[in-house]
Amino acid sequence: MPFYDISEREAKEIVPGGRIRTFWGDKSLLAIVELDSHTEVPAHAHSNEQGGILLEGEMEMGIGIDTRVLKPGDVYIIPGNVQHWARTEISRAKALDIFSPAREDYKY
Repeated sequence: MPFYDISEREAKEIVPGGRIRTFWGDKSLLAIVELDSHTEVPAHAHSNEQGGILLEGEMEMGIGIDTRVLKPGDVYIIPGNVQHWARTEISRAKALDIFSPAREDYKY
């Protein structure tokens, strides 16, 4: 099926206070990521390249040795196998992440 309604996809918790809704094809995966305030995605790395855009709220992100506070419209690119993390403070955040190749652990 080529069309989806985000509201019909069940959210999957990835960390306490953090949820994803994912959609995928053969070579890529899209994830709507929602982080409550005071939520942390611990430092991690994966072989998949990851790009994203912050849609709502505010989020601090670290990629390798670089750190930035992101606001809506800010874009990030994370090469495969590079350590990265994210966290929210007072604000909630919503982002669209794109993974290539598709992350098998995010297919549900």
